[in-house]
Amino acid sequence: MAGNGSRDKMKGKAKEMTGKVTGDARIKREGRTDQAKGRAKNAMGDAKENIRGIKDSLKGKDAS
Repeated sequence: MAGNGSRDKMKGKAKEMTGKVTGDARIKREGRTDQAKGRAKNAMGDAKENIRGIKDSLKGKDAS
């Protein structure tokens, strides 16, 4: 899922820059929205990894 988040962030940055260059406020806003979506996906991926690590440590498994 982290890969998808990074992809959304890059796509959003490209849209935002395109909107700035062309003066299209809608495309610029879409770009910012895509970037936020990418950050949220990355945060969810990080949270899942943290939970998995906690779960494994409680079971006595090695986190690696």
